Amino acid sequence: MNSRSVLVVFSVVTTAIGVRMGSWMNLGLQSSKMLNPEAYLLGTTLPLCQQISGLSNGQQKLCMLYTDHMMHVGRGARRGIAECKFQFNERKWNCSTVEDSTVFGPILSIPSKEAAFANAIASAGVVLSIARGCRDGQLDSCGCSSAGRPDDLKGEWIWGGCGDNIHYGYKFAKNFVDIREREVNERRGSDNHGRQLMNVHNNEAGRRAVIKNMKVTCKCHGVSGSCSLVTCWQQLAPFRKVGDYLREKYDTSTMVKVTRRGRLRVRNGRDTIPTANDLVYLGQSPDYCQANATIGTLGTQGRTCTRFNEGKKRQSRRGGSGGKKLEDDEEGSCGVMCCNRGYETIIMSVKERCNCKFHWCCYVECQTCEKDIKLNVCK
Repeated sequence: MNSRSVLVVFSVVTTAIGVRMGSWMNLGLQSSKMLNPEAYLLGTTLPLCQQISGLSNGQQKLCMLYTDHMMHVGRGARRGIAECKFQFNERKWNCSTVEDSTVFGPILSIPSKEAAFANAIASAGVVLSIARGCRDGQLDSCGCSSAGRPDDLKGEWIWGGCGDNIHYGYKFAKNFVDIREREVNERRGSDNHGRQLMNVHNNEAGRRAVIKNMKVTCKCHGVSGSCSLVTCWQQLAPFRKVGDYLREKYDTSTMVKVTRRGRLRVRNGRDTIPTANDLVYLGQSPDYCQANATIGTLGTQGRTCTRFNEGKKRQSRRGGSGGKKLEDDEEGSCGVMCCNRGYETIIMSVKERCNCKFHWCCYVECQTCEKDIKLNVCK
């Protein structure tokens, strides 16, 4: 699909969805104070849920039923946006946000693999934040995890610490995030119906990524570290691990199409059939090299990049590529990031604290040092 085709698809989609351009991920750009229900008990003219832009009708209703959850949904969305920016820092599209309720701008209206990742990572963020909110006793309708004891846990170890409530986090995230796609009846087999199916699939893949990376954590108890008693519980993995996992799913995502019966099928019969854990997309990505206000691409001019040799050194420090083509060679290198326009190297002088010494009692004294740093900037 060429850039003109992408623009046509974008035009059709945006015309069809109209007021649905806002995104629930906008919660991630709101301040914690804004999402605090206690701030709206006195002296307010509108309820909290009507103050939040980007929510669909169904999401507003859930917001009113679970007002105390919204702060955690916002944290989850914020965590997802931040992780997206980290994972795509050296890609042509780097998850840059805009100052409106669409969060990522019109770019996510294109059913590309980037949209697939953004939906998945945001959905995963909500699961994690709600599950931990339950564990910490911050939500009225849930508490610690009630997950059953793993079969392979040693018999003498105790199961029952206050674990992250993944079951409740998954269930709430599924209802809140997916209701946006389910509350509008699109014609079966249409492009808009296909986009709904794509979003629901990738939302689920994000939630499953959190479950896939869960672990059992145990702690010893006893006098002088004797570990005479061991307590174990269910714990979510650091979100960075979930982000790394979904980044791999992005790299192996599958292009699909919607059938007349309203199902997603692999577009190319030679591709591996995706599972519920994999990411899928309907259309090719636009050209991220050039700025295009219509589809929301910012271009790569002025972006910093990594030269090929620098990328190889960094990959080596990470422990090798495991037989896979170097990520820095693919996207972090200036040759790719700068879209063959070339780059220029600039030297910047920065000041930083150095030679710090601790004085008793109780302050730290530092000197100010200058050092030069070298940046490669796309032309």
